[in-house]
Amino acid sequence: MNYAEQAGAPATGTAAAGTAAADLESARRTLATEARGLETLSQSLGEAFVQGVNVLQAVQGRVIVTGMGKSGHIGCKIAATLASTGTPAQFVHPAEASHGDLGMITRKDAIIALSNSGNTPELGSVIAYSRRFEIPLLAITAKQNSILAEASDVLLLLPPVEEACPMGLAPTTSTTVTLALGDALAVALLERRGFTPEDFKVFHPGGALGKRLVRVIDVMHGPAEMPVCSPDTPMSEAILLMTAKTFGVVGVLNEDGALAGVITDGDLRRHMGDRLLAQAAGDVMTGHPITIHPGALGAEALKIMNAKRVTCLFVEEGGRPVGLVRLHDLLREGVA
Repeated sequence: MNYAEQAGAPATGTAAAGTAAADLESARRTLATEARGLETLSQSLGEAFVQGVNVLQAVQGRVIVTGMGKSGHIGCKIAATLASTGTPAQFVHPAEASHGDLGMITRKDAIIALSNSGNTPELGSVIAYSRRFEIPLLAITAKQNSILAEASDVLLLLPPVEEACPMGLAPTTSTTVTLALGDALAVALLERRGFTPEDFKVFHPGGALGKRLVRVIDVMHGPAEMPVCSPDTPMSEAILLMTAKTFGVVGVLNEDGALAGVITDGDLRRHMGDRLLAQAAGDVMTGHPITIHPGALGAEALKIMNAKRVTCLFVEEGGRPVGLVRLHDLLREGVA
């Protein structure tokens, strides 16, 4: 008996095709319903959203996100997105708040409270605490006349949306629009603050995102390690320098310190003969070498190396070489 039969699913034939079609129709209907919900949310945004961004930007402490059940799961993601994009934030569970975790919230903070109904009992202690200590309270709820909405300083009212659940019971579209509203707040804040890729990297040093943001300056070898010589340097000395520095390349600098060319293993092979050691570096070098800027992404350097079939690049700034980056250095950092 195969897995499909064990699971009770039809294995072959028209019945299986019908089930697959129904599954796809269900998925597309769900996504279409949630897409309509997002469009409705977009059209409903107004001055309250701007007020909310103003409040969050002015926070001297952290943004505290709280919510119960599905709203709590969404709240955890919103807090994580805020924190990773330059707005210090953390999630506080409302049920734990009344058992000591209110101490995590200070008067320098602001609170984003999530509740579709706006009457979630577990939020009571957080709401009361925010009013007692005059902590800004942003409410994200679908009910304008709810306890949460009426207590808030800024009400981000969710528009009426159709749940994707065919029974209209499981939070689906409503949680999607709440999550999207949190993303909208985070993006508006990062754009106001001029959050840069360099800032993003500070909060994402690991994982694929961090590797994509590694820059040449982060991995390059500096001026003291560069193998360089003048055009009139004898090749006997240039080869010794290439061997000592272990990069497999020597940069040839003209009188004003600019990079005139490079000598690689390939150049040595092309000039191999009795007179190689008697020649000068300027006679053997390849002119107009490919270089890269220290601020370039490591991925860009890797792309150039792969395209040109080289294993290292000199790094130039202001028309002068300032370092050298190797293929192995980029691969070691996980740049891909």
